[in-house]
Amino acid sequence: MKVLILYFSRSGNTKKLAEEIARGVVEVEGVQAVVKSTADVTKEDFVAADGIIAGSPVYFGSMAAPLKDVLDKYVGVRKKMENKVGAAFATSADPSGGKETTMLSILQALLIYGMIVVGDPLDATGHYGVSCLGAPDAAAAENGRKLGKRVAALVKKVRG
Repeated sequence: MKVLILYFSRSGNTKKLAEEIARGVVEVEGVQAVVKSTADVTKEDFVAADGIIAGSPVYFGSMAAPLKDVLDKYVGVRKKMENKVGAAFATSADPSGGKETTMLSILQALLIYGMIVVGDPLDATGHYGVSCLGAPDAAAAENGRKLGKRVAALVKKVRG
């Protein structure tokens, strides 16, 4: 089973959080993490994933255009994505910079794909997903791993 961690990152902060999330995914036996940027992901990667955790920096309170472009471009495979597990993460340069609205914009797209969306677990923050200000600090990295592990465990239950 595979979980795709799909991200756009201009500064490298979102990529760092994606890598932490991947560490949590592989904690679940039998689940593989596939980390791809929006520039490198293929439709085959998208469809082959049993779960997708998508992330973006905050751009005007929403996901960055390169992530939106991928989600728009692959809309033709919606029926193949139904009942897969989805989650979101975000990074920002401002403490109140729209991380929650950005994650909601990602979750809305995953819902339209027919996916089962989840937030981060209650022992992380129990909200829309994982987010951080700038580069992930130790707490954000741990919460990222917890989100990855949660999605991987759910993938095993739902898809296994």
